Amino acid sequence: MSNSTAGSTPRYFVPEPSRHPAFAAFGLFWVILGAAQWINGVDWGKYALFLGLAWLFWVLYQWFGDSIHESEGGQYGRKIDLSYRWSMSWFIFSEVMFFGAFFTALWWMRSHSVPALGGVDNALLWPDFKAVWPTVAPGTTASPAGIIEPFQVMTPFWLPTINTALLLSSGVTLTIAHHALRENHRSRTIAFMWITVLLGATFVAVQGYEYFHAYTDLNLKLTSGAYGSTFFMLTGFHGFHVIVGMLMLLFITLRLMKGHFTPERHFGFEGAAWYWHFVDVVWLGLYTLVYWM
Repeated sequence: MSNSTAGSTPRYFVPEPSRHPAFAAFGLFWVILGAAQWINGVDWGKYALFLGLAWLFWVLYQWFGDSIHESEGGQYGRKIDLSYRWSMSWFIFSEVMFFGAFFTALWWMRSHSVPALGGVDNALLWPDFKAVWPTVAPGTTASPAGIIEPFQVMTPFWLPTINTALLLSSGVTLTIAHHALRENHRSRTIAFMWITVLLGATFVAVQGYEYFHAYTDLNLKLTSGAYGSTFFMLTGFHGFHVIVGMLMLLFITLRLMKGHFTPERHFGFEGAAWYWHFVDVVWLGLYTLVYWM
């Protein structure tokens, strides 16, 4: 269904009723139920979680496939393009708020919670407590109450710095690919897109090794007090977003190899690029506030 004139792209394409939203909700129901049961020790929870994820990915594969066919079939005009741009902009804004909440939690603990615990009113409870953030005074991370094992903090050298170079380089290669697409140099676009995907995959691998190093060599865990919880929540969620962004770029690259996108019409590419540059900016904040400060 569409509002169009004869022989032209629809002014605004309205798809037929779809089963995809209901099927996706069904899969998400089992994902949430399975996760809740699993963390509460129910054995079947993990099976429900993974089956729900498999169902959800199958639905998304079909849903995205339908959208691609509609786009390549000439159903999407300027209004749809504008709608997608606004949708992606609001999605990235929601992600800004998401990470902003975690950065605010980090600032609040460093500037308010920890100093308050070291105040006069808590001196009798924890006389040996040092109200300093672990990265400011290494060696003061032991728990006076004995509930947190001593640990070492993660420094910026060298794994986080390597990952910073990888992400910044991927932003450059992605920009080169975008300019190549706008100039209709498809082979060059594909080559630099594969380089970008490879840089993203290398980032994930290095972060995986960083976590292994933290657990085995530094005794730094999610349970290592406020520092450990904020470190793994911030870096872990960012790593998840890197994986999502890398998959988006991978699928865009595969579509490019199939001949999709033109120099004039390629918002699928641009939307993935926006997301990847957002991930880059978040990492720069993480690198500065978590590793250096």
